[in-house]
Amino acid sequence: MPEAFQRLFQRADFTVQSLNVQAAMGPVRVPRRSQQSLLTRHFLERFFNHETASPDGDAKTRMVQIAVAAGLPPFVVAMYLWPVYHPVIVWPPHPAHIPGPPPYWVQVNHHLFFVLYAFVAMGIAAVWEWDLFFPDLLDVMVLGTLPAPGRRVFLARVAAIAVFLGGFLVDANALAPVVLVVATDPPDAGRFLAGDVLGVLASGIFAGLLVLAVQGVLVAVAGERLFRKISLAVQGLAVTLLVMAMLLFPVLTGVAPTLLQSNSAYARWFPPFWFLGMEQRIIDGPAGLPVWDDMARRGWLALLVVAAVALAAYPLAYVRRVRQLMVGGASRAVRVGLARPLMGVLHATVVRAPVCRAVFHFIGQTMFRVPRYRIYLVLYGGVGLSVVIATILRFNIVAGHVKAEVSADGVRVAIGIVAFWVIAGLRTAFVSSGNQRGSWVLRIVHGRPPGLDAALPQLRAAQVWAALCGVAVTLAAVVVLRMMAPAELRTGQATAAQVLVACGDCLLLTDAFFLNVTSVAFTGEAGSQESAEGAGSVAFTVLRYFTFFPLVTAVSLIAQHTVESGARQFGIVAVGIVVIHLWLRKRHRDVVRLHCGQLELEEGEEDFPMKLGLRY
Repeated sequence: MPEAFQRLFQRADFTVQSLNVQAAMGPVRVPRRSQQSLLTRHFLERFFNHETASPDGDAKTRMVQIAVAAGLPPFVVAMYLWPVYHPVIVWPPHPAHIPGPPPYWVQVNHHLFFVLYAFVAMGIAAVWEWDLFFPDLLDVMVLGTLPAPGRRVFLARVAAIAVFLGGFLVDANALAPVVLVVATDPPDAGRFLAGDVLGVLASGIFAGLLVLAVQGVLVAVAGERLFRKISLAVQGLAVTLLVMAMLLFPVLTGVAPTLLQSNSAYARWFPPFWFLGMEQRIIDGPAGLPVWDDMARRGWLALLVVAAVALAAYPLAYVRRVRQLMVGGASRAVRVGLARPLMGVLHATVVRAPVCRAVFHFIGQTMFRVPRYRIYLVLYGGVGLSVVIATILRFNIVAGHVKAEVSADGVRVAIGIVAFWVIAGLRTAFVSSGNQRGSWVLRIVHGRPPGLDAALPQLRAAQVWAALCGVAVTLAAVVVLRMMAPAELRTGQATAAQVLVACGDCLLLTDAFFLNVTSVAFTGEAGSQESAEGAGSVAFTVLRYFTFFPLVTAVSLIAQHTVESGARQFGIVAVGIVVIHLWLRKRHRDVVRLHCGQLELEEGEEDFPMKLGLRY
């Protein structure tokens, strides 16, 4: 028996050895890796350790949490399908009452979920790593000086992209097929497993290649300067469409049979239906419906077209990106003539204190200068917009055709949804760590922690910035929603209710989200409370949003119905908003006073060993 094979069955020895024994063992053999392998590992490492994923260096922990979270939904859904396919039989069983498997189209809807989830998860993962698919200035300046051929660097980046996308696709969908065969008990387990794996893999591969192809075409055709201007809008639109498709799944389950059997244009141009057809064609075999043949052909053709576009556009975009990074682009001054009157009004009203005014402008300049903060807003905005669309749309089947309608209560709830996601996105961007260069002036002038008289204006600037931005976006959403809202929401009383609730939601959500924030925007340290909240458990963060978000939407709906009933109720709701705002403002002042009363730490001194994480 070979020695290498025998070592597999030997018990590992973890005894502590002296330095002499370790020295006698000889030098440690470092594995030999080629330059191609080292470059691929480097680029793959960049996918996990970059400032967008985690500015404070714990990206691997977050990515492991996200990977586990991505693989759980299909696995849990597969387990919950067991009672659907194995209902309880009342004893003694009667042949006429023995339940059978679910109807055919119910089973098709179950298969659609896994195909749709693979499409959405893979698309969001590709959009999140959007900026890492192409080299940046650091790659060009550092790797360009090394003795590595450009072709080898290009192939290493392509290999890293393939490993990342393939690994995420397998991670997000590998657990479900193991449970599905047992949970659904198909007549032909082999055919079912082959169809499910093919449909899910094809859907995920198409989503990843589609994002890469779109980005490659934009960079190759539009150029670096124009691409940077439209990049965030394209990312936000992609996130919106992907999340909206997932949120509309319960609606799709009701209209999917009609869409597919009527050969509707919605079905012909909805990619998950294509890969559902590929899956059903294998599962059903020769007895499958003719519609699955048409959808499967569309799926294979779409895969070939997207793969061809990605393979053709990516090298051209890569070369053009590297050339423009080396040449550079001319910077243009931003014209602020139209904003000067607005700034004058703000200086005379809400940002009168010099410290508050300085931090207010610091927030605005940093937000529009650093891409990492803008991508946070794009992702939150995309999720919020998708939730709004899924809330206001209603699909009904009329005379065999699908008809879309706008829900009145959905429009009312949408106001709270917009305000929530705007303020939540701004809060996430403001408390993110990693920008210590902007805090040294405040630390020198006001100390750390600063005095109460200096801390309150600094922190109030972030609240004013978030509240004004939230009010502007929410009122703009009110105007857009009014154009498509039913007639009952176009009256004067309904409009006044929408405006009051929009402003009140933004004001109170700002107070609530920034209640425990004690650091100036964009200058939070890695060990601060705000950063610890952001870097903590993803599960608890999601749970907090799932708990708070329904409460906000429910209160917004109730408040609008109340205000629409009369002028007296309008005054009561307005007074209630003012009272809650003053109470939250007092609570925030108490939190800041407690923070300012702490001992000032020396440079580099940690807070935990001195106080064990306790406040006094």
